[in-house]
Amino acid sequence: MVDFIRERIYGSFVWDREKELANIRKHGVDFKTAAQVFKDTRIKIYIDEKHAKEERRFLCIGKVKGRVLTVRFTYREGKIRIIGAGYWRKGKRYYEKKDD
Repeated sequence: MVDFIRERIYGSFVWDREKELANIRKHGVDFKTAAQVFKDTRIKIYIDEKHAKEERRFLCIGKVKGRVLTVRFTYREGKIRIIGAGYWRKGKRYYEKKDD
């Protein structure tokens, strides 16, 4: 019998493998790539009011390989849990917006 590991851990990041596969199909982004957004020195992080029903969720917007990527995440047990990611136009607008 093969024991299937549903959860992936990558450094300070963790995610559900099935959710990652669904995200790849829908948005073309794997979560290892999504984790790279946190390396951008110009990232912007916002509270994700729309999806924060049971727990506090956030949006991290930054560049990966020259493109602006938006990552939806939360904090669980001292790790960043990636929930979803995509190259969304709205994220790009927020990233390029000048801070007041």
